[in-house]
Amino acid sequence: MSRPLIAVLGPTGSGKSGLAIHLARCFGGEVINCDSVQVYRGFNIGTAKAAVEERGQVPHHLIDIRDPHEVFTAGDFARCARETMAGIALPILAGGTGFYVRALLEGLFAGPERNEALRAKLLDRQRRRPASVHRILGRLDPVAAARIHPNDVNKTIRAVEIAVSARKPMSELFKSGRDGLKGYECLSLGLNPLRGELYSRLDERTAKMFASGLVDEVRNLLERGVPPSAKPFESLGYSQALRLVRGEITQDQAVSETQLRTRQYAKRQWTWFRRQAGMVWLDGFGTDPAVMDQAEKKAAAFLEHFLTPSVL
Repeated sequence: MSRPLIAVLGPTGSGKSGLAIHLARCFGGEVINCDSVQVYRGFNIGTAKAAVEERGQVPHHLIDIRDPHEVFTAGDFARCARETMAGIALPILAGGTGFYVRALLEGLFAGPERNEALRAKLLDRQRRRPASVHRILGRLDPVAAARIHPNDVNKTIRAVEIAVSARKPMSELFKSGRDGLKGYECLSLGLNPLRGELYSRLDERTAKMFASGLVDEVRNLLERGVPPSAKPFESLGYSQALRLVRGEITQDQAVSETQLRTRQYAKRQWTWFRRQAGMVWLDGFGTDPAVMDQAEKKAAAFLEHFLTPSVL
């Protein structure tokens, strides 16, 4: 018999963590983080990690599990998540990193290993000529280029690396050889707040992050020996704060750029999750009482197939 899995997904700032905690408390579940930056220790303010008090309400997993200099891929996440889920009666996935969700639920193809020399050349080219690597991808794999945003340098470089190393487009490789999640049935709940209201909240959240010590957090990380080249420094907020510390931009510019990039990222997340099959959309934020009630009812109906009435 299959086991239950609930996924709380949606754009950044939509209240995924709060709703996941609510459902975990209602049904005895445990939360599994699915945010690619929250896995790193020391990166707290800019990742909007749930407060320690909130995390104390229910068990949380895959938060603060890697040092900043370590590479943590979608494949690593899928493996760690599956291992963690094996010991949990009701895992509740919460996060907005769509590629991590796909890696866990649908699996990944057996792509070529990382070619560090090629990656270094591509990264150097990207620095000298922004968007040039994405144009290369457009020639090698038009399908992948249409799906990957030009600003997503990491995914663009990986797609080019695969096309060159495997001598076959990533989009073709992705069609075969994937090992999807077995033994689980998943209820995917997607949060869908009004776009204008979400954007307003994201702008406020960004301003609050900078006001509450994001730049000092970056300075402390650098003083502790975390290299500026560490992957989490490429993420929203941290990238801009790092440039601010270097004197390349002002605080107003850092805040404004982060706000813009965050709104753009939220829009891409909406697009990504709308393509995911089987999503059950909830109109509103995860902290809205009506949304929490609706999600609770959806989860209860889903879990009737797995849990005894006494547990529900």
